[in-house]
Amino acid sequence: MTAATTNLPVTREPEMRGQTVVLIGGSAGIGLETARRARQEGAAVVLVGRDPERLERAARDVGARSTAAFDADDAAALVQFFDDLPGPIDHVLVTAGRPHYVPMLEMDAADVHEALGGHVVQALNVARSAAPKMRPGGSLLLMGGTGGRKISRELGLFSAATAVLPPFTAALALQLAPVRVNLIAAGFVDTPLSASLLGDALDARREELRTTLPIGRVVGPADIAALAVALMTNTAVTGATYDIDGGQQLVA
Repeated sequence: MTAATTNLPVTREPEMRGQTVVLIGGSAGIGLETARRARQEGAAVVLVGRDPERLERAARDVGARSTAAFDADDAAALVQFFDDLPGPIDHVLVTAGRPHYVPMLEMDAADVHEALGGHVVQALNVARSAAPKMRPGGSLLLMGGTGGRKISRELGLFSAATAVLPPFTAALALQLAPVRVNLIAAGFVDTPLSASLLGDALDARREELRTTLPIGRVVGPADIAALAVALMTNTAVTGATYDIDGGQQLVA
């Protein structure tokens, strides 16, 4: 006779129970999906964005602890937000902002400063403002792109702007330690921002990627969110850049 075995369900504790995650750019796309995944892992989430109505909808969707509506490029507003935020906090994800695809010869000095330094300045302001409230071993997670690996007329200065982020992230990780700093470098992600940038060309771009990417599908916000939460919970990772593009660089 063989003894019958009973398969008991495997349960685990949520990895982020008792932690607080701040999502700057958290009302849609990658930020909102990361908030949703962090909530599934037991974290409390705070959503930051510019549009109060969209923030309220997002907050109801994921059960956010609180929201704050302001422009993340406003340094004074960032300082005030973190000063007023009950601490401590554990993780901050920055997805605010959008790429600048402007022909180089049409750019003035202000355009160049914004294209090359805007993302870095915003990240520094977030780091300075958030650091006093962050627990050791927590993380600041930045978003970049894989555009720095390719030079083209259409991308203009965008390649240079993204190429600076990996060494900037590594240097900031040393400055902010023991808080960790990491960078997600994404290819095309099917988000509302991508839709606004591509307009009527969106469906054609989706189909092109479905037929050419090694993964056979388009990368979505949930894919980025899964990586973001993994980087938040893995306390051995800092100063690193993680590409996530479905193999786009391999076939481009």
